[in-house]
Amino acid sequence: MTRTLSRPERIAWMRLARTPRIGPLTFHRLIGRFRTASAALDALPRLGDLTPPSADRAEAEIDAAEKIGARFIACSEPDYPPLLAQLDAPPPVIALRGEAKLLKRPTVALVGAREASGAGMLLAERIAADLGEAGFAVVSGLARGVDTAAHKGSLETGTVAVLAGGIDQPYPAQNSKLYEAISAKGAVISEAPFGTVARARDFPRRNGVISGVSRGVVVIEAALRSGSLITARAAADQGRDVMAAPGSPLDPRAGGSNALIKSGATLIENAADVIAALGDAGVALRPLSTGPLFDTTPLATPVGLPGKVVKLLSPTPIHVNDLARLLDAPAGAVAAALMELEITGAAASLPGGYAALSGAAYPSER
Repeated sequence: MTRTLSRPERIAWMRLARTPRIGPLTFHRLIGRFRTASAALDALPRLGDLTPPSADRAEAEIDAAEKIGARFIACSEPDYPPLLAQLDAPPPVIALRGEAKLLKRPTVALVGAREASGAGMLLAERIAADLGEAGFAVVSGLARGVDTAAHKGSLETGTVAVLAGGIDQPYPAQNSKLYEAISAKGAVISEAPFGTVARARDFPRRNGVISGVSRGVVVIEAALRSGSLITARAAADQGRDVMAAPGSPLDPRAGGSNALIKSGATLIENAADVIAALGDAGVALRPLSTGPLFDTTPLATPVGLPGKVVKLLSPTPIHVNDLARLLDAPAGAVAAALMELEITGAAASLPGGYAALSGAAYPSER
């Protein structure tokens, strides 16, 4: 039975959770043995060289979170994410900023490459938007690329960002505005102590929380040595559904997601496939509308735009208008950048206003 902790209980819970060398498994064993966090803290001197933080320090962390509109939720409380609570050893406490009720909806995680192609980001955004319209909350990690696209696609319907650092430390810095928007319209959660700056070793734990709060995980563009595959493995270990979108064999960004499909992950191409894999009713898909190909904006190419365009190109064709939207640039300027890239042999224009990497569109003669 869950219940809301009193402030003294919360402080004791935080102290035990923040004690060095006490991870989630040990924490839950201590609670199981001593029944309360206070009793477990009293017993620590008899159990070994374990020194919990002071009550003042724990209280200061709680107060600091409250100043930015966040709060700490123990895994014994009603607002704790229900799917995360089902794990054998869930994080004892998480920080949450935003709407806790989002995590009680059906949840699906979308993860993938940070340096994603334009096609991969469009797919992530479209699937996220369609899942949101179908009543799902979309979970991701606030990283560049696929994560950003997934959050943007589901921002208006409900999205959850899981941080590797503290609830006050969004990463990367370029997503600070997105972090604030999610905090206002969705939810941000973190297992890390307040004020913690994310380190490389923190991301695998964050990935486990992403899968832990989700019914299933969808991987869109992941290389063979990708952090997204860590999320997929965590999902499989937690009994969650693992899904992946197929990608071109010519694109190394799709090597990991294709490998997941080979090893048994469900192949998905759209939100309806995701929902079917989860056993729910299907949703109507939106058409691939592109609108007018060119606008009246002058064709002057902003400095650096060709380089930004080529990073989004892949063997999968992408429409000029979609490139313009992803780059927040005029379609005419993007078309001019593509022309420059085509002249240098880096890109190829395709019928219907599409573009791709030149080697994929037109293999070189041998």
